[in-house]
Amino acid sequence: RGGELHVRGPNLMLGYLRAERPGELEPPASILGPGWYATGDIAEIDEEGFLFITGRLKRFIKVAGEMVPLELAERLAAEVSPRARSAAVARTEAGRGESIVLFTADPGLRREALLEAARRLGVTELAVARRIEYLAEIPTLATGKFDYVRLKALAEQLR
Repeated sequence: RGGELHVRGPNLMLGYLRAERPGELEPPASILGPGWYATGDIAEIDEEGFLFITGRLKRFIKVAGEMVPLELAERLAAEVSPRARSAAVARTEAGRGESIVLFTADPGLRREALLEAARRLGVTELAVARRIEYLAEIPTLATGKFDYVRLKALAEQLR
């Protein structure tokens, strides 16, 4: 089971310069103490001692009391529709909490196919998007990565 990755060492930055305290260097600190840097990455170490980054903390959603990585919803979409790009974001629903919205370039992608893939792969069905929205082109940043800020705004506008 993974957890948040914390690192420290001579190769890391010395600290932060804050606008409210010019000239004062604030060393990094995390729940592990001074000098540690919380990366925001979720990581696992395998039996051989290799470290694997498996996700990002901010890319998780709480569904039915369980933390579900949004990347898992995207992986299920890629399993069902490998040629189409799909991006998952969280949407807040009044009185119901958060739910997953999947934006996809595949107009034929259906929730039933995602549920079937989740069962076949032994993945929690909580990772299957409640809502699937077709977009001919998924918004991206100049880097080619998904523009999750724009997608989240689109998801919040849905009725």
